[in-house]
Amino acid sequence: MSNTTSGAPAGSAATDEQDLGAAGSQLSTAPVEAPSNPGMGVIGWARWFWRQLTSMRVALLLLLLLALGAIPGSLIPQSGTDETKVADFRRAHGTLAPLYDRLGLFHVYSSVWFSAIYILLFVSLIGCIVPRTWQFVGQLRSRPPGAPRRLTRLPAHTAWRTGAEPEQVREAALVLLRRRRFRAHLVGDAVAAEKGYLREVGNLLFHIALIVMLVAFAWGQLYKSEGNKLVVEGDGFSNTLTQYNDFKSGNLFGTDDLEPFSFTLDDFKGTYETSGPNKGTARTFQAALTYSVGAYGKDKKTVVKVNEPLEIGDSKVYLTAHGYAPVVTVRDGKGEVVYHDAVPLLPLDSNITSSGVVKVLDGYKDAKGLSEQLGFQAFFLPTYGGPDTAVVSQFPALDNPVLNLAPYHGDLGVDSGIPQSVYQLDKAHMKEFKDSKGLQLRDNLKPGETMTLPNGAGSITYDGTKEWANFQVTQQPASGWALGGSIAAIFGLAGSLFLQRRRVWVRAVRGDDGVTVVEMGGLGRSESAKVPEELGELAGTLYDQAAPAPDPDPVSAPEPDPDTPASPEPSEPRAVPAEGAEK
Repeated sequence: MSNTTSGAPAGSAATDEQDLGAAGSQLSTAPVEAPSNPGMGVIGWARWFWRQLTSMRVALLLLLLLALGAIPGSLIPQSGTDETKVADFRRAHGTLAPLYDRLGLFHVYSSVWFSAIYILLFVSLIGCIVPRTWQFVGQLRSRPPGAPRRLTRLPAHTAWRTGAEPEQVREAALVLLRRRRFRAHLVGDAVAAEKGYLREVGNLLFHIALIVMLVAFAWGQLYKSEGNKLVVEGDGFSNTLTQYNDFKSGNLFGTDDLEPFSFTLDDFKGTYETSGPNKGTARTFQAALTYSVGAYGKDKKTVVKVNEPLEIGDSKVYLTAHGYAPVVTVRDGKGEVVYHDAVPLLPLDSNITSSGVVKVLDGYKDAKGLSEQLGFQAFFLPTYGGPDTAVVSQFPALDNPVLNLAPYHGDLGVDSGIPQSVYQLDKAHMKEFKDSKGLQLRDNLKPGETMTLPNGAGSITYDGTKEWANFQVTQQPASGWALGGSIAAIFGLAGSLFLQRRRVWVRAVRGDDGVTVVEMGGLGRSESAKVPEELGELAGTLYDQAAPAPDPDPVSAPEPDPDTPASPEPSEPRAVPAEGAEK
């Protein structure tokens, strides 16, 4: 075998470059930068703008702008997410708030400028994908181009002499390349082969997956909904807007989009670590539900755990929080029951020390028969440590529950028309109940104990404790499409990065001395060690099938010309990178 390293005449350099350019054409579907002249008028400017918009440079710039635009949406309170925080920000920043309003920073994801970036990115990706897809389909339907005149000018090449016929060598090369999953065919005196099309498939798949993800995210944001509902054991919930404690949704969401279902909280179970450094950490956190879908759906049983939601259509019911609801009974001065219910209290710490308010709005009359309203400031300790400990729970489980109550009477202010929290007590028009010492009445009650109000004003009894669970009901359509697009984008990016599209040519012709000369050359889309290695492996296999020709007989051989360099001895095939191909 001989490594062909002879140079070409100077006059044929341009022809060789044109020949190599044709051999390496269409190794990529990337659009070719065509010269433009914006001075041609409106059409010329439009073409120039379209080429810029659909270029990879502009697409990456738009992606960067989209990421930068999402930053204020994460740092600044958003009106569609938390109106309370937006109102607090307006009160605290009187100068910045009007500026943020004009810039749309309180509703970033629905602002004009963010939508413009989003739409331009769509157009850029689609304008890039469509022509590249058609170009790639055309490449799949076409055949690899013929071999260049000088294979020795390729980045990897090799050559040797063999006694086999040229037709036999070409046929063996054709079979070998097809067995190695090359698309191969005969072109004149050479075999042309190509593989690595999955690189372009991966590239197109990545861009298409980006579009799918963008569409899915946009669809999900426009039609999403999210609401929270606190449910006490034994109570239920129906998926209607009025049932939620708080609710927020996308701009195009309508109440008719809510999934029709309902459920009842049968039981909540929570267990905790009793010792060690993780004492008090939850071990079991689950809610047993009975649910039905539709107006006439059959009841079904299920258990909802943390990160294991109940899925109904596009809706998911997550278990997000837990607490206690002491059951209390309030009687008026005549002993009539005016209030009996479980009162959910909000946890204050990890041991579920909780606080809240018991409000008696209607039906209460004092000892003189005057109508009033009652309010009880309540603190609940699931595990009371005794009078010598801090007034906080020592453990989150119901080991020694104590309900601390401080009663008030008067006007709760609920009739003023101003909304107020069910967990807070407006004391502006309330008076304290006093004990025998003239101090505010306050007492700790254990289950079954009663606090008697002074002057025959009635009583309140702590009957026991129920547990409550908070559920977050989310509905975000197209989330499956977003996940599928993300997975496809990863596989597409991996294919475009780790696969290489490459071509191999095998030429077999009869030399001037009647001996067959075999030349092999390889060309990749970019410089890579894989092309010489693969060409060397192919050449080694073909070399075994087309054995090298013996050396000429020294007796009959003509006298060598002293001005002509001697031919190298036959040797094992080896792919030789062209000069300058590797650095």
